[in-house]
Amino acid sequence: MTLVLGATLAAGVLLVLSPWLWPLRAARPVASDGRLSSLLAEAGVARLSPAAVLVLSGAAAAVSAALAWLVTAVPALALVALVAGGSVPVVWLRSRRTRLLHTRRALWPDLCDLLIASVRAGMSLTDAVASLAHSAPAELRPAFAAFARDVAASGHFDSSMVRLKDTLADPVADRIAETLRMARQVGGTDLTAVLRALSASVRADASLRAEVESRQSWIRGAAVLGVAAPWAILAMLALRPEGAEAYTSPEGVVLILVGAAVSFVAFRVMLRLGRLPEPRRWFR
Repeated sequence: MTLVLGATLAAGVLLVLSPWLWPLRAARPVASDGRLSSLLAEAGVARLSPAAVLVLSGAAAAVSAALAWLVTAVPALALVALVAGGSVPVVWLRSRRTRLLHTRRALWPDLCDLLIASVRAGMSLTDAVASLAHSAPAELRPAFAAFARDVAASGHFDSSMVRLKDTLADPVADRIAETLRMARQVGGTDLTAVLRALSASVRADASLRAEVESRQSWIRGAAVLGVAAPWAILAMLALRPEGAEAYTSPEGVVLILVGAAVSFVAFRVMLRLGRLPEPRRWFR
């Protein structure tokens, strides 16, 4: 009995002293998945996980390499097809992100105009943003519908606006959201003037970018044609027995690998020359 009481007393003392003996440490933030997670969010497919993209890349690489091997029986071509096939999901995500940014770029000025009209009609800032779930352009309505549900459940404008920024994942959306958050925090009567100036700036930037991109579109076409044409000819030559035999020799392997490296570098240089710098997300 004495032993039980002693053990109970010792356990009680340890429990009392545990906050000082073993202080609670702040949990380490979970490392993000980096650039791939950002790419998924900006491409509008945040529901996909980076692991799923890696699995798709591996499957595409395996299928491409198998097809190249079955058709040509050239190991070097199969290796090039392996790398090219594995990059297809990432290339598709980047293309989707670019299209989404270009589509939304023309919608933000109209969104600012809708916010100005709602605020001038006497609506509160929270209600004005939530009303965009019904009045915003169709491409943006799901994000604002999620904001309306979020703010109705939490009642906290700032945190709901931060989650809206993560959903939209757009530099212009960040600027609009931060403007609204500041207006909510400090108040004032200049919100409509700021939104009107932001709308004019975004509209002018979108118009200028559209004109420059239309004039430089030939650079991308020339890059694709310049890279694809030699490989199409090489694939047709490899279909012949003597061509396959030549490309399986050490000299042929070196030729294919060096050609792949040169094609990749030239393609990237051409795209760099024809690409306009995109605005960065500063308020993440």
